[in-house]
Amino acid sequence: MRILGINALFHDPAAALVVDGQAVAAAEEERFSRRKHGKRPVPFSAWELPELAARWCLEHHGLTPADLDAVTYSFDPALARPAADLGLDDPFDHLRLDYARRAPEFLAEALPGLDPARVVFVPHHVAHAASAGPASPHPDSAVLVLDGRGEAASHLAGRYRDGKLDTLATQALPHSLGLVYEELTEHLGFLRSSDEYKVMALASYGTPRHLARLREHVHATGDGGFRAHGVDWAALTPRRAPHEPWNQDHADLAASAQAVLEEVLLDLVHWLHREAGGDALTLAGGVALNCVANSRLAARGPYRHVWVQPAAGDAGTALGGALHVSAQEGVTTLPMPGADLGRGWSDDELRDWLDRAAVPYERPDDIAETVAEELARDGVVAWFQGRSEYGPRALGHRSLLAHPGRAENLERLNQVKGREEFRPVAPMVLADRAADLFSGGPLPSPYMLFVHDVAAGWRDRIPAVVHVDGTARIQTVDERQEPLVARMLHGFERRTGLPVVVNTSLNTAGRPMVDDPRDALECFGSAPVDLLAIGPYAVRRGRAYA
Repeated sequence: MRILGINALFHDPAAALVVDGQAVAAAEEERFSRRKHGKRPVPFSAWELPELAARWCLEHHGLTPADLDAVTYSFDPALARPAADLGLDDPFDHLRLDYARRAPEFLAEALPGLDPARVVFVPHHVAHAASAGPASPHPDSAVLVLDGRGEAASHLAGRYRDGKLDTLATQALPHSLGLVYEELTEHLGFLRSSDEYKVMALASYGTPRHLARLREHVHATGDGGFRAHGVDWAALTPRRAPHEPWNQDHADLAASAQAVLEEVLLDLVHWLHREAGGDALTLAGGVALNCVANSRLAARGPYRHVWVQPAAGDAGTALGGALHVSAQEGVTTLPMPGADLGRGWSDDELRDWLDRAAVPYERPDDIAETVAEELARDGVVAWFQGRSEYGPRALGHRSLLAHPGRAENLERLNQVKGREEFRPVAPMVLADRAADLFSGGPLPSPYMLFVHDVAAGWRDRIPAVVHVDGTARIQTVDERQEPLVARMLHGFERRTGLPVVVNTSLNTAGRPMVDDPRDALECFGSAPVDLLAIGPYAVRRGRAYA
């Protein structure tokens, strides 16, 4: 059974292809269009579809639109209500709903040969849930979904048994933990529905001195729901202009919001465990990208296993919608094979790209050893290998790599990428070495969705990846799944004694992550990167720009 999943209505448009219960391709539109997040989440853009991502998914598997058994759309307009009735200030939301109702027509036009009758509306939070429970290594699990909004709710709590979802609680709008965090993001001068992760990073520099005030507006209700609405942020801290320097007041407000979010999430998880039992919790929705909160759930919650969908934001609903309809048709869902579900190129294709670009390159005996040597010399490496990642994290396929033993490399990489100075970079470490350096979070942690405490004896040895609070957002590397990355890590450790490499996304500020070879060459040419490792080939800055 061949099902194409589509996410389009709000933000992060994406497409995913599920064949006989297995995810075989998934990609976000931003990687093709080169527009960050694909589009802005406003009603006037709701009609825009992930046409390029959808076409690639089909081409990758040799299909045409006529070959599809179904196309899913991760929003059901029949469940929606006018924004005013939901308590939302969104006077043009009716446009969004009209576009959603007409999605079958729009999809048929974008994908010639598709029968509009094959388009299936999947409730937004059901699509999120299906991207978590059935796609995880724990198909019989509790599932918690939290984001800004769906049709009329902002949350779903349930349990998967034998591939079927039993919904136990939802929270009606306007109460929304995601929208509250979005409001704070905008108040602190960052881009709403985009920069929430910056607020999470900033929170580590503050103290939660506004926690008591925030609890008046944001708290759990004890019945699986919560209140989260009506915060007067300006009464707590003056609004920050986008290019104004941040100060301690801003950090304290971020810390207070982070603390109240974690409190509510813990209450929701304990309630869910009392209702559903089990030892595994799966998470999805934009709130699940908050790796600090995820770590608190893992450490202080009642579940033995916590798994987070790597594309936890709205992009993941493309996959979830397809998996949901596949299961409804009686097809057994297979666990997600990994996050590397995007585009990839053969060695010959990469060589052709380099030849066309007329840049000098070499093919060393082992690109992993070449990169390890460059990193040991304190070079910055652009790493372009295999298929690109689905979701916002660079997981060893489209990465910028650096030496973790140089404290100045944090500032260096933030300058390369044009990022704020308070934002951390992450370490990648072999899975069998991770426990020697990191604790306090789930291991293994292949998708960089939890934070871990850095062992005291290692903090001075790998200072570039240690955040101000002594934590790191790690990615563990399984040698069986990522042999090339593992060889590079082994090579770096032989040269330096450090089993860790800095890993951050291969992009510059405001741009999507690099996806195709042209993107990689353009990024390499515009940023002070010493070596581009693209497939088995090495391009050195000194030779390319002599």
